[in-house]
Amino acid sequence: MRGKTAVIVGAQWGDEGKGKIVDVLSHSFSVVARYAGGHNAGHTVLIQGKKFVLQLVPCGVLRPGCRAVIGNGVVLDPLAFLKEVGMLRQAGVQVDGNLFISNRAHVILPYHRMIEMGAENAPGRVKIGTTSRGIGPAYEDKMGRRGLRVADLLDANLLKTTIENACREKNMIAHALFNSEPLDAEAMHREYAEAAEKIAPFVTDTAVLLNKALNAGESVMFEGAQATMLDIDHGTYPFVTSSSACAGGAVIGTGVPPNAIQTVIGITKAYCTRVGSGPFPTEVEGPVADKLRARGNEYGAVTGRPRRCGWIDLPLLRYAQMINGVNWWVVTKMDVLDELAEIPICVGYKVNGKKTDSIPALATGFEKVECIYENMPGWKTSTEGVTSFDKLPKKAQEYLRFVERESGASIGMVSTGPDRDQTMFMPEFEAELAAAKSAK
Repeated sequence: MRGKTAVIVGAQWGDEGKGKIVDVLSHSFSVVARYAGGHNAGHTVLIQGKKFVLQLVPCGVLRPGCRAVIGNGVVLDPLAFLKEVGMLRQAGVQVDGNLFISNRAHVILPYHRMIEMGAENAPGRVKIGTTSRGIGPAYEDKMGRRGLRVADLLDANLLKTTIENACREKNMIAHALFNSEPLDAEAMHREYAEAAEKIAPFVTDTAVLLNKALNAGESVMFEGAQATMLDIDHGTYPFVTSSSACAGGAVIGTGVPPNAIQTVIGITKAYCTRVGSGPFPTEVEGPVADKLRARGNEYGAVTGRPRRCGWIDLPLLRYAQMINGVNWWVVTKMDVLDELAEIPICVGYKVNGKKTDSIPALATGFEKVECIYENMPGWKTSTEGVTSFDKLPKKAQEYLRFVERESGASIGMVSTGPDRDQTMFMPEFEAELAAAKSAK
């Protein structure tokens, strides 16, 4: 018998609160596996007032007895990983023997950051709004078949040769294109050879680990980074990340077969946000945006950048449901809307005056999109910490049911505050979780 599985995926542009949800749900799973992205993805988890900001390590590590896996689809910055592990150890979290890195994951090195910073700031380049942490160039080297993998990092001779060759090439490119200062290959090799020794105990063939767990009937949750509209193929290109952030990436990024995926859980805020450049049809500015940003603490967990704010976008949610096969929605930050007298919902798009069901493939195509809004009455009552749907204000219930009817999937959970305990479960979803927990 194969175990229960679920993929957690962001339905908007990231920052939907996946970290909290993975933490809450990990109670029902034996293993949590991260399948894409790098340390550009910050997941914030609040447990009884104690705050954890995780960038590489899956949130499941915060649950005793839950193993955490960094899959082959992730790009790993060894120094960032060791810093995060140190923080977790200091906080009393059990990481040794409980946290695993794929030997096939690719490694981010300093020359990746140098190239990205130079490219992002180059004259005439369209600014994507990257975190300049080397994520994109590391994926470029992966696809160019010149990358360094974790298994290679542990091979002393291969590590030295790769760094020497890469620095020679990258230094020339960066100097010619961006006038960057050269990196010292020898110093880099010493630093990363030392890091490799510390990382070695965490390294294994995680595809084998995950498939063995599934074949033993255990339950596995796959943790996404970023979100659907930042997916390299399906997002608002080129204002996207460099990996497969959609649910399908869970298969490629961990080495489990497609038929192992049973449930997809999409995370959406009760409104919408975006960090960095790119299309955002429902964006609002001025006092309303300031209010949403302040109430929702809408600043990047990793970068501290203020997030752009807007209303929930049902055409995008329907698109995310289709691309990912979302079975259940989790609606987060419901309480942020508590003080609004009226809440606009984007229910459709018009292009050149005609209604359309399509999401533009071109980023410039969004400039022609006109949002069709329906206004719903606000509830003007606090929902913070409410854990039962029946105890929500009637207008808040109506808001959620409207989103559910129009988005193509059922609402399984609602988050009414940042803490682990400020979470509401719908009965049908709770029953499905109980089945996963029995497999655990």
